[in-house]
Amino acid sequence: MVQFSSDLESYQIRMKNVTELDMFILKGFMDDLEVQVYLFLLFLAIYLFTLVGNLGLVMLVIVDSRIQNPMYYFLSVLSFLDACYSSVVTPKMLINFLSENKTISYLGCAAQMLLFVTFGTTECFLLAAMAYDRYAAIYDPLRYSVSMAPRVYVSLITASYAGGVLHATLHTVATFSLSFCASKEIRHVFCDIPPLLAISCSDTHTNQLLLFYFVGSIETATILIVLISYGFILLAILRMRSSGGRRKVFSTCASHLTGVTIYHGTILFTYMRPTSSYDSIHDMIVSTFYTIIIPMMNPIIYSLRNKDVKEAMKKLL
Repeated sequence: MVQFSSDLESYQIRMKNVTELDMFILKGFMDDLEVQVYLFLLFLAIYLFTLVGNLGLVMLVIVDSRIQNPMYYFLSVLSFLDACYSSVVTPKMLINFLSENKTISYLGCAAQMLLFVTFGTTECFLLAAMAYDRYAAIYDPLRYSVSMAPRVYVSLITASYAGGVLHATLHTVATFSLSFCASKEIRHVFCDIPPLLAISCSDTHTNQLLLFYFVGSIETATILIVLISYGFILLAILRMRSSGGRRKVFSTCASHLTGVTIYHGTILFTYMRPTSSYDSIHDMIVSTFYTIIIPMMNPIIYSLRNKDVKEAMKKLL
């Protein structure tokens, strides 16, 4: 009876600690106000460029009938994703640069993680779908209109979003089922999974396994689809007799491969490591790169080397 009362009291204390936690503190990069003002101006410029570049590409695909085909539909969805991806993180980070109160509510943190992981995972699936689209267009162009009919590419886009939502829901529920009685301070600029696991006072072994196996499975599957698709594309390029045709195909595919390599490289570095090796400074830099810098770079990567996009842009201007 005494043991039961002791256990009950201990449980009530833990529950009190959990229920009293209604906010987190995002520590960010540093406390130097002058540096934070410069960072605010830098990231504000990047964010505005990201919105203009990505939403501009979406507008181009909507208004120009010459680029209304599956390849550019995928590109417009990717651009929309990047604009949303950056918008989940950047506005709150900009506010924190100029504010002494760097808090985020418990529910706000959960919502930010849910949206952030949703858009990030959806982009992984979408990049794989774009690789398959390029394979279908280049390896067997005569059947392209059938193999990438509207029901096919719409299904691929829908499945990408559904996979992103399910994956994000799993990790958000698992992470926010933990206790955070030890510390409110997140050594990061937004609510990501590794920094939250690092400050939890619960056993995070199961969460780390979920992170390792699910992220690992998604990365392995999507990277394999990209590699296999580009393997067939390479065979198709080698069979081409026209050097001009080879250059055009290579130019189109090089843009996508560049985006895939940069994105997956940073994802693997961030999530495929144990929490014990978590380094707040290095992880903040890498996370900032794939959530803020890559969405800014994608419109440049996909438009500068694309003749159709440049022509559509000239027409619009």
